[in-house]
Amino acid sequence: MFRLLCLLLLLAFAFQGTRALWSTDEGRYTGNALQMIDSGNYLVPAYSPDRLNFTKPPMTYWVIASAITLFGHSTWAVRAPYALAFVLTALLLCGMGRRLIPDKPWLPGLIYGCSVGPFLAASVVSTDVLLAFFEAMAMFGFVAAELPGRGQRAAPYLWLMWLGFGLAFLTKGPPGLVPLLAIVPFIAIRDGRRGLGRIFSPGPLALFLVVGLLWYLVVMLRYPWLFHYFINYEIYGRLFTSINERNAEWYGWIVAYAPALTLGTLPWWPALARRVPTVISAQRWRAWWQKPSTAFFLLLWLLIPLAVFCLSRSRLTLYVLPLFQPLTLMLALELRSRIDLTRAGQRALLVLWVLVLIGFKGGIGLFLHPDRDNRVWAQLLDRATRGASYSALVFLWNTDSGVTIEERTPWGIRFYINRPVYGIAWQAPGGRDKICARLRDYDSVLFAVYGDIRPGDFGAAVSRCKSSTQPQIRARGVWRDTRLFLVRGSAGH
Repeated sequence: MFRLLCLLLLLAFAFQGTRALWSTDEGRYTGNALQMIDSGNYLVPAYSPDRLNFTKPPMTYWVIASAITLFGHSTWAVRAPYALAFVLTALLLCGMGRRLIPDKPWLPGLIYGCSVGPFLAASVVSTDVLLAFFEAMAMFGFVAAELPGRGQRAAPYLWLMWLGFGLAFLTKGPPGLVPLLAIVPFIAIRDGRRGLGRIFSPGPLALFLVVGLLWYLVVMLRYPWLFHYFINYEIYGRLFTSINERNAEWYGWIVAYAPALTLGTLPWWPALARRVPTVISAQRWRAWWQKPSTAFFLLLWLLIPLAVFCLSRSRLTLYVLPLFQPLTLMLALELRSRIDLTRAGQRALLVLWVLVLIGFKGGIGLFLHPDRDNRVWAQLLDRATRGASYSALVFLWNTDSGVTIEERTPWGIRFYINRPVYGIAWQAPGGRDKICARLRDYDSVLFAVYGDIRPGDFGAAVSRCKSSTQPQIRARGVWRDTRLFLVRGSAGH
């Protein structure tokens, strides 16, 4: 196990800080964490001092903010929690392996750590890697308590299960409870109503309510409109509408999930292909129904959440990251008689594969700079402004949509310019008043003006700002097809 731990740490932390932050999500999560650090308000997530953000619970922002505070202002610090979550998830799978594969408990951790999907996801700033870790904690508690049969000391593990689900709910809301959709029918079939009563015992369930729901209760008391927002937008909108434009087409689940689950489980997945006839056999399912087994539970853990993700209209590749856990355990059960690392040939292949993974990760960080690279954007911005000083950066969009502001504003550039970043909807009610508000807050503001907003209209909006001195506007060139204007106002008046 010590050798496996060293391997996991190498995979997790090699080149972990090399790649820059990419928009949209990486920049958005990091920007929210920086806003928490700067404001000291760790209760209410926000993109900027004037724009709250309740699209996700605060756990991800707390983790990133803590890492930056502990390790300093670097992309390594931002990504370090994800490397640690990757390692801990693999170790929890080893813990499940002790119950399911006692002769080779290390094998699930090895398979998970060396699978393409979890390995690459561990360097992505998102909610999903942390969610996968907390769900792994919950499912470790369940497996230790209930598989292959009910353990003699099941109660402590059920506390751990509900603690994991509470932390998962605090990370991503209802999706954190999706594995319960596999646990409930399995226990109901195997143990009936008494088994469900054991799983939902009052003490552990109360722990979940405190850990998972207390933050929601506090912020909804402070902002009463949040209840409608959570139900209408975050649950109904994501499940049943295309409001987020995330592969909402009927075939979107194929685009988002098929490559993730096939390429992401390389080099192991061919081992499961031979089991497909068994899985689709009606006779096998009848046998499982009469005598539920570990294999039956792992299939439920994989297929029921996958069906939920496919039916939802909001689909992104990383959503299925937690499904690599049942896949890993299924692969370990299938491969345990064929994986023997005492053989020199298998050890050589493993070393070669690890070098390929690390080399690929390093190559992405060193040489791949897509159009959404926030570090490149910051460098180009500095060149366009010729190093001019300013106190805040404001992106002005020719729209009335708050969703456009949240999705298109490059919040992650804040990490590189070390200044607050704002997004303003030009056409929204009060949008032009926010321009004046920013000029009252800061002595100099750099505006990045998008769309067909005419310079004269922008200048007129600035000139209407009431202050003791007339704001001075200077054009600072073009940055990424966006006009830049440096406005020096009279902050504090």
